[in-house]
Amino acid sequence: MEAVQQLHPQEEEYRLAPHNVEAEQALLGAILVNNEAFDRVSDFLLPEHFYEQVHADVFQVLSKIIRTGKRATPITAKTFLPDEFTQDMSMSQYLARLAAEATTVLNASDYAQTIYDLAIRRKLIEVGDNLSAQAYEADVDTPPNKQIEETEKALFELAEKGRYDGGFVNFDSALRDAVDLAGEAFKRDGGLSGISTGLTDMDRVMGGLQKSDLIILAARPAMGKTSLVTNIAFNIAKAYEPETLPDGTIKAKNGGVVGFFSLEMSAEQLATRILAEQAAISSSDIRRGTIHESQFSKLVEASQEMAKAPLYIDDTGGLAISQLAARARRLKRQKGLDLMIVDYLQLLSGSSKNAGNRVQELTEITTSLKALAKELEVPVIALSQLSRQVEARDDKRPQLADLRESGSIEQDADVVLFIYREEYYLKNKMPKENTPEFFTWQAEMEQVAGRAEVIISKQRHGPTGTVQLHFNANITRFGNLAREDYLPEQLD
Repeated sequence: MEAVQQLHPQEEEYRLAPHNVEAEQALLGAILVNNEAFDRVSDFLLPEHFYEQVHADVFQVLSKIIRTGKRATPITAKTFLPDEFTQDMSMSQYLARLAAEATTVLNASDYAQTIYDLAIRRKLIEVGDNLSAQAYEADVDTPPNKQIEETEKALFELAEKGRYDGGFVNFDSALRDAVDLAGEAFKRDGGLSGISTGLTDMDRVMGGLQKSDLIILAARPAMGKTSLVTNIAFNIAKAYEPETLPDGTIKAKNGGVVGFFSLEMSAEQLATRILAEQAAISSSDIRRGTIHESQFSKLVEASQEMAKAPLYIDDTGGLAISQLAARARRLKRQKGLDLMIVDYLQLLSGSSKNAGNRVQELTEITTSLKALAKELEVPVIALSQLSRQVEARDDKRPQLADLRESGSIEQDADVVLFIYREEYYLKNKMPKENTPEFFTWQAEMEQVAGRAEVIISKQRHGPTGTVQLHFNANITRFGNLAREDYLPEQLD
């Protein structure tokens, strides 16, 4: 239309940002003729996606009218817009022309997607311009890494904002996905619907680690939560078997690619722990160098085997949840991702708007982790601290109420696991030797030595209960108990 094109008479003299005025006019005309066109595009298209400001204003007015349950037409819309459009045309005339030249409503989604895609390109140009300008004019005290983080954040926010691949899914499609899941479980080792942890009894109760689940693993200090999660991480990475699908994409047939965010320990410390577990040598002996030649040979063999495992560690401290999400997306894109681990929840920070209010900040973090698990379609295991009220009770087995700082942890989690080791508490109650109490204590210690309980306090799609595991404190390794050693507890 000539009227809008005249808004840029010097179009040939400089390079304009990507835009399509005709698509904007066609979409607005379709909405004016049939308001159902708005319903097809309103879940992802926003006024700021329009290139022409007048079109953004018209779209905003139309959306407000339609959302109040009224009919949007050139007559009802002109009341809320300026009278004059150009010197030669009034707003009423322009709206009437849009409606008169509108095409079928069936093309509304295509027009809207064109408008949206061009808006994203303009935003990309803006991000690139800002990146260039900041690089030229950076302050002395602004490190390049900070600019990289900010640019990555801007890009991923851009990728997430206004996504148009969501919405309702036909039940038939959901059923096919459910049948596919059952088929995958039938073919996978152990017959699990999720990824095997390598711990038989945990897999039996949980069915493996399920896609899109947020799994909270919590315990008091010294219970072994980091040890358990490193055991699971390496078991899954070691079992990784890739499978190439007909479309050329690679999928894990067994095991998986693991991304480990270690906010507390360095990558070297974490690697030492896993090396100690796999070589069956105390990590303290490795650090002190008090190992003999045969043990060193075992370390070398174990390290060569471990080097093949697709286990990726990010040990950056003080990560914000937005940074963690950006890095997880990048890993998924570049290397693949089948399991994500965060050690631990309370060391993450939220956005600046919630700074100072720790409960709101933790709510934002857990909600973001759950959303990330769904977006990436991977299980996310997040470790969490427990409050000290556990220590004040006679029975020190953790409960859901012990989760520290926020009820959102329990609310957002699909699975909540607690670790409890009676041996740890009983060891500190040793009575005087050669007394009747000592012999009673000794008998109790023999019963619980080398045992750990994983308490499943919440599971959205499975039973709750307790799983017994073997725990070797010297090499911090969890394993399966011999079947004759115990009878599994009856699950709820």
